[in-house]
Parts: sequence; structure tokens; C-alpha cells
Amino acid sequence: MAQQERAIRTRRAVIEGAAGVFAERGYAAATMAEILERAGVTKGALYFHFDSKEALARGVIEAQVDPARWAPRDLRLQEWVDIGMTLAHRIPRDVILLAGIRLSADMQGRARFGSAWPAWAGLIAKLVTEAKERGEALPHVNPEETAQCFVGAWIGTQTMSEAESGWKDLHQRISVLYNHVLPAVATPAALIRLDTAPDRGARVLAEIQDEPDMPFVSVGT
Repeated sequence: MAQQERAIRTRRAVIEGAAGVFAERGYAAATMAEILERAGVTKGALYFHFDSKEALARGVIEAQVDPARWAPRDLRLQEWVDIGMTLAHRIPRDVILLAGIRLSADMQGRARFGSAWPAWAGLIAKLVTEAKERGEALPHVNPEETAQCFVGAWIGTQTMSEAESGWKDLHQRISVLYNHVLPAVATPAALIRLDTAPDRGARVLAEIQDEPDMPFVSVGT
């Protein structure tokens, strides 16, 4: 058990080290030597978990998606909101998310190591499908089209926030995005119950931290 915990910690250190380098330099300019130095682990430990820079990039992208957790809600649409608002709160503070953003937008590299965008779109489509089955979403809503539209709008909003404020206003911009999208998706009865306030992400994360035994849903499940 202790050996397994050490392996998990080592893998996390490598991911965080690689994320820091990818976020600062991008994939093409990053070197394994710099990642090794940043991670603070042995060369053998790094290559035990990741045998190439490409594998490291894939690992960072997978880690970007996996840590996004939220408390189960009565409304599936609220879970969708909570995912987006917690991400908006975390992005300026989380090097793994910042690296994932840069890697996902790398038009040359993503052919080799992929992108987080399909995973996010798949998750949103799943939640909207469940919301529709539960009577939260309007009958005409197409979950897959909704997911693709929202992810595209999210990427544009995120890019504008980075350019205009260094992501300082991302939580406000994403709140506005939800307020424009949700009326076209949610039934009136569900819409009136949704909390899309700019501070929603901070409150959800505080709730999770205050209740460590709360069951979570993760993107990987």
C-alpha cells in the first residue's frame, strides 16, 4: 500500500511538473530535461510512468478532465452549471488546467496527443441527455448539438477572458454564457431553480472542502 501511494505521488509530481513547463512554453518548446528538473523526481521514475513527451502531454490532458468533481444535485442541469463554474474559478489557479488549455488548442500537436474538448463535450451531452429524460430540458433540445455549441462558446469566452483580464473575469463571463444558453435548453420550471451566479464555482468548491466524505462524480466515471 505504501509503495502504491508513493507511485501515485510520483506520478502526480511528474504531471504537475510537465504541466508547468507545457503551460509556460507549449508542447514544441518543452523538453524532457526541463520537465524532469521541474518534477523533482529521478529519470527512472519519470520514464516508469511516461515513456515520452507525447505520453506526458496525454497525461496532462487526462488530468485536466479527471479532477473536475462536483456534488450530485437534484437537477442534472445544475450539475452542468457547477462543472463550468468550478472550472472558471479554478483555471487561473490550476497549472494542470492551464496546461490542458494550451495543449488542447495546439493545432499541430493535438493530432498526436489529443485534446480535452471531446471529453468535455461528451460529459455535457450526457448530462443534458439525462436532464431531458428527467423533464428538465425542452423537448426539442439535441444534447450532442448543445454540447458542441457550448464547448465552442466556452473556448471563445475563455480566450477573450485570457486576453482581456488574464482570466480574472472568467467566472463572470461564464456566468453570462450560462444565462444566455440555458433559456434555450431548460424548461421554465427547471430554469428558475438554477444557480448561475458568478460566485457559484467558489461556493461549490468550498462545499466540497467542508464535506470531505461527500460522494463525488468525476468525469472519469
